[in-house]
Amino acid sequence: MSARKAAIVTGGGTGVGAATALLLAKRGYSVLINYSKSEDDAKASERACREAGADALLGRGDVAEDRDCRRLVEAALSRWGRLDVLVNNAGISTFSGSGNWDALDAAVFQRIYAVNVLGAFQMVRAAAPHLKAARGAIVNVSSIAGALGIGSAVPYIASKGALNSLTLHLARTMAPEVRVNAVCPGMITTRWFKDGIGEEATRKLQAAYEASAPLATACSAEDVAEAIVWLADGARTVTGEIVLLDSGVHLGTAMRAVVPPRS
Repeated sequence: MSARKAAIVTGGGTGVGAATALLLAKRGYSVLINYSKSEDDAKASERACREAGADALLGRGDVAEDRDCRRLVEAALSRWGRLDVLVNNAGISTFSGSGNWDALDAAVFQRIYAVNVLGAFQMVRAAAPHLKAARGAIVNVSSIAGALGIGSAVPYIASKGALNSLTLHLARTMAPEVRVNAVCPGMITTRWFKDGIGEEATRKLQAAYEASAPLATACSAEDVAEAIVWLADGARTVTGEIVLLDSGVHLGTAMRAVVPPRS
């Protein structure tokens, strides 16, 4: 068994997943970086982790497929003999618009659920005995979509709500050996939105988001990674938390009325 702790990060080739894998590597973890399509990006993520001094391993697989989830866990165990952290970051959406229901069909809904909810569950099921043995941690990457009912499309919103509920259930049933938490980012300045709605629409969305957020900023991938790694590697008494990383958007638009002083 390796003396270094080991982690699996699904969707670890780009964005939040890549930032999380790198930060775990810098914290002394060995990291399995899962990806499904972006092989060049995943290799770049692997190189960055190795340059940070970690042993890094690539694992191609679709978390919607149970056999792929089991294979990823087996690869980590074969390499390091242990598994301490699981970050369920893999996720997909459709950018049909939250009110454009006619653009959706059952296949789209089922595919988003298969990755965002079933995939997380299957990864947990495959990893559970090993995480329990290590008294480890799970962090699910959700979204304010699941907490506030807003987002790119109904199936995405619903899937993240389901992931939040799954997090609470797992925190109860996997205690006391395993801590389970979720992070719910708001807008993140990765290529997610640019790929979905284009660069110009993304600029407008970010400007509107930052104008309404009390902290007046969107998240970077690194912002989200810091929260994930804190929950995974620290936060010793924290479990069952749904942490909103939205610069205060859930508070509503701040009222800026000036109240005159009393005479």
